[in-house]
Amino acid sequence: MRRPFALVCVAVFTVACSKSNEAEKIPLGAAPATQAAAMSDVVSGTLLEQIPASPYVYLRLKTANGDVWAAVNQTQLTIGAHVTVNNAILMEKFESKTLNRTFDQIYFGSLDAPGSAPSGMAGNAAAPTSVGTPQAVDAQVGKVEKASGANARTIGELWAQQAGLSDKTVSIRGVVVKYNPGVMGKNWIHLQDGSGDAAKGTHDITVTSMDAAAPGATVTITGTVRLNRDFGAGYTYALIVEDAKVVVK
Repeated sequence: MRRPFALVCVAVFTVACSKSNEAEKIPLGAAPATQAAAMSDVVSGTLLEQIPASPYVYLRLKTANGDVWAAVNQTQLTIGAHVTVNNAILMEKFESKTLNRTFDQIYFGSLDAPGSAPSGMAGNAAAPTSVGTPQAVDAQVGKVEKASGANARTIGELWAQQAGLSDKTVSIRGVVVKYNPGVMGKNWIHLQDGSGDAAKGTHDITVTSMDAAAPGATVTITGTVRLNRDFGAGYTYALIVEDAKVVVK
C-alpha cells in the first residue's frame, strides 16, 4: 500500500535557527518556483558526496536519472553506500543559508523505513507525530485570516483546545502545504495558517476529505476533530480533522 507523504503533523523536519548554526526553513512563497514542485515517495541512489549542515546532511546521489541532491536528518553515511530517501518531496530553487548555496532542485525526506519510528523523535511525546512519518515541515506561511463562525479555530487554537473539541466540528482557514489524493480511499491535506509553534509541531494540521485541494491554495475546511486516531498500518495521529468539506476562499 502506498504510504501518504508527511501525514500529520508533518513534515519533514523541525527547524531552529541560531546565530552560529542557522538551520534552513522551507519557504512557501507566492512564486511557484519556491514551492514544493513535485513529490516522489522514494529517491534512491549511490552516495557520492555528503555535506553536514545541522540539523540536516545534504547528500549527492547518483541515480538512474543522473545526480540528484537530497537532504535528511543529520546522520553519518558512507560514501559509495546505496541510500534510499523515503517520503521525499522535491523543492526547486531552495536556498540554504547555512551553506550559502541555492539548489536548483533538492529532495527533502527521511532515511527512516516506512513503518518505523522517525529518527530523533523518540520520547518527544509533545510532538504531534504519526508512526513512520517525519514531523511536518514549517512552510513559513504568513498570517492567514481566521475562518468565520462560532466553530472557527486557528491551527494553533485547535492544538491548544483539542481536549474540548474531540468529535466536534471546526472550521479552519489555511494554506495547503501538502496534498496526497486517494490514499486509503481519502484525500489527505496538510494545512498551515501561520499560527502554532513549529518547534512543537503545532503549526500544521492533517485533514482528510473526499474533496480535492491544490498545494499553495488558501482554503477553508470544515470537519470533525478526532483525537488519538489509529488507521492501522502504523498511521496513528494525536489530532486530525476528518471528513472535511473544502472550500477555496
